[in-house]
Amino acid sequence: MSSLQALCSGLPLKPLPENRGRWAGVPHAPVRIPGLSPVEEQLALRNALRYFSPSVQELLAPEFAQELRLYGHIYMYRFCPSIEMRAYPIEQYPCRTKAAAAIMHMIMNNLDPAVAQFPQELVTYGGNGQVFSNWAQFWLTMSYLSRMTEEQTLVMYSGHPLGLFPSSPGAPRLVITNGMVIPNYSSRTEYEKLFALGVTMYGQMTAGSYCYIGPQGIVHGTVLTVLNAARRYLGVEDLAGKVFVTSGLGGMSGAQAKAAVIVGCIGVIAEVDKAALEKRHKQGWLMEVADSLDHCIERLREARRKKEVLSLGYHGNVVDLWERLVHELEATGECLVDLGSDQTSCHHPFNGGYYPVQLGFTEAQRLMASNPAAFKDLVQESLRRQVSAINRLAKENFFFWDYGNAFLLEAQRAGADVEKKGAGKTEFRYPSYVQHIMGDIFSQGFGPFRWVCTSGDPQDLAVTDQLATSVLEGVIADGVKASVKLQYMDNIRWIREAAKHQLVVGSQARILYSDQKGRVAIAVAINQAITHGRIKAPVVLSRDHHDVSGTDSPFRETSNIYDGSAFCADMAVQNFVGDAFRGATWVALHNGGGVGWGEVINGGFGLVLDGTPEAEQKARMMLSWDVSNGVARRCWSGNRKAHEIICQAMQENSRLVVTLPHELGDERVLQQALQL
Repeated sequence: MSSLQALCSGLPLKPLPENRGRWAGVPHAPVRIPGLSPVEEQLALRNALRYFSPSVQELLAPEFAQELRLYGHIYMYRFCPSIEMRAYPIEQYPCRTKAAAAIMHMIMNNLDPAVAQFPQELVTYGGNGQVFSNWAQFWLTMSYLSRMTEEQTLVMYSGHPLGLFPSSPGAPRLVITNGMVIPNYSSRTEYEKLFALGVTMYGQMTAGSYCYIGPQGIVHGTVLTVLNAARRYLGVEDLAGKVFVTSGLGGMSGAQAKAAVIVGCIGVIAEVDKAALEKRHKQGWLMEVADSLDHCIERLREARRKKEVLSLGYHGNVVDLWERLVHELEATGECLVDLGSDQTSCHHPFNGGYYPVQLGFTEAQRLMASNPAAFKDLVQESLRRQVSAINRLAKENFFFWDYGNAFLLEAQRAGADVEKKGAGKTEFRYPSYVQHIMGDIFSQGFGPFRWVCTSGDPQDLAVTDQLATSVLEGVIADGVKASVKLQYMDNIRWIREAAKHQLVVGSQARILYSDQKGRVAIAVAINQAITHGRIKAPVVLSRDHHDVSGTDSPFRETSNIYDGSAFCADMAVQNFVGDAFRGATWVALHNGGGVGWGEVINGGFGLVLDGTPEAEQKARMMLSWDVSNGVARRCWSGNRKAHEIICQAMQENSRLVVTLPHELGDERVLQQALQL
């Protein structure tokens, strides 16, 4: 096992590490089919070899060529480190700055096998959310970070560390861009080629920005989504005996089982990959497993009758499950499901993100590699069948929503019946969870705020939980609107129960949905606790890119913006730039994430709190912008809740001046003008 010191010493070339190839016993990414020409294959190999001196290129060239042929990408398995990959306490990293050590802590957490979906392929979640494109990039990045001073910035081009460049102490220590491909060439086909060439990368959201915190990050969002769906669709606060059916237990989707238990319903989650299912079961996030539909339906009925709290994993295809639920309805007249969604990785449905019902898991993987066109046909047929079953159930008292994974978008492309008559391009027969459930929450400035205790000590995390609870209770005591108070109360409940639900996987991290006022107050409280020694080491603040201001995505985050600007990316780009000069320790801007390559622009940040007055000042400035940008954009698009929030913010801060839209006084003005 190598040490952290060795890990920060640059590429290990003398001697070269042993080539152990792909590890047994860990999940691996599906084989990619980039469709490179012979000339492009040579270019991919040339690009990989430029990380190495000529003295080792002759040895490495055939090895890398074989990886390209077998797996569709050059991962450089030989250079996968032998060290136990995890988030080590910050003081153990051999660095010249706390910021660099904090970034290393976050990178290694993203690649921890307990956290990452395909750790040896450097994929954190979402099937293809890369941290780096290859292992050479990892080694070089760690080396640069260990040498970096407070007057340098590390620049990352889609996984590639371009180098350290002179900057200032107030500048970001790290600037990341992922997938910044010229728009006319930002297609899936071009992406597969460009990734195989090693020149771009799909960073998902928090994979490529080093801010993933394991499935806890999506547990909380799923909890809030299901709670608010029950309020909206079923008119209930108590979900006892209510059934939520969905799919996916792999990366982010693995949160669904835990979320079902926390909200108190019966969650039935289908998963085709037995390894993913068993991983969640061993973690304790999935209570029970059913290997047959008969057992699954029998157990569902029993739990429903007894109003048990249950997370039940069905090892099989979700299409079979939906069609069996239709069969039960037709045979007995009883609809066994109340709420439904889907969390397959439909942002890349033909490369392992969605498995067709016609084939078993292994058989599907073989066809995906040997005959991509036939595989695509089966996937699209499967999507049509899935939608057909959902449509039948929706005629009963059952409600379905798209979880922002491009499910309805891909179903539409497959010819499934998901059209909504008279609707705009971002609307389907079923709403996205942003349109009906979470959109108003975003408009009020609430989104997935998070922090990581770099000491690695659970006691530090417990202190931050106490501080966050106290802060939110204080905000409520000062007086807030009823709709805002409801969000605060949901989050106070979440924090109080977090330790009981054993949500930590990997780094000592926490997430909660908060607005601008709450985020700033929590950051200040944590920074002061570091100053006074209540927290032993720096804390990294961050958020999911899926937030108020971080993402422009017409089929998810901005799907409830109806002024025509849902397809524009000014907000996400401005957020990235604004965070950078307001104090962020690092910033990231990505193409793709959630809904898929070419469908979204998103960005994120990391901000290191070290107990200094400078850190508090940066937090106040940067966090305020990071929320108010998106609220102001939603206000300008005509959202009334956002309008109220931004008006209140301007009253509290005279330096904030936002252009407010005027409502159209009379619809006849439009009609008369257009008639002319």
